[in-house]
Amino acid sequence: MTATAHDFEATRLDGSAQPLSQWRGKVLLVVNVASKCGFTPQYAGLEQLWRTYGDQGLVVLGFPCDQFGHQEPGDAAGIREFCSLSYDVTFPMFAKVEVNGAGAHPLWKWLKQEKGGLLGIGAIKWNFTKFLIGRDGRVIRRYAPTDTPESLRGDIEKALA
Repeated sequence: MTATAHDFEATRLDGSAQPLSQWRGKVLLVVNVASKCGFTPQYAGLEQLWRTYGDQGLVVLGFPCDQFGHQEPGDAAGIREFCSLSYDVTFPMFAKVEVNGAGAHPLWKWLKQEKGGLLGIGAIKWNFTKFLIGRDGRVIRRYAPTDTPESLRGDIEKALA
């Protein structure tokens, strides 16, 4: 059986285990985030997507990652505080993960297999790479860090329809 996003589990910022199967039937937007990145202001757009489309079935999932320029140096408490105070983030946030290399989180290994990046290269190139996952748990599309959350609205609306 081919894996779907619902087959994975991740650790929340509070340390609790979170099976992604809890969001079966929802549209997921999975993003590797960082607090000290040029793209960090995208937190505001991600939160806006969550608030706009959450009632229709969108769940934004933030995965802090410190693999790019040491741009997520904080611990879980620091990340939670930054997201809350700076961007009023209310969407689900997870414990810091690796998205590349031998220590990559299984979800991120799977995401890269499902949708390679530019020229089919699987590696995540930078923070705020985004994956849109349909209600069936399959990856619809991968977006570059430069793709703003606002630019995803059309694809999100299609996935929710």
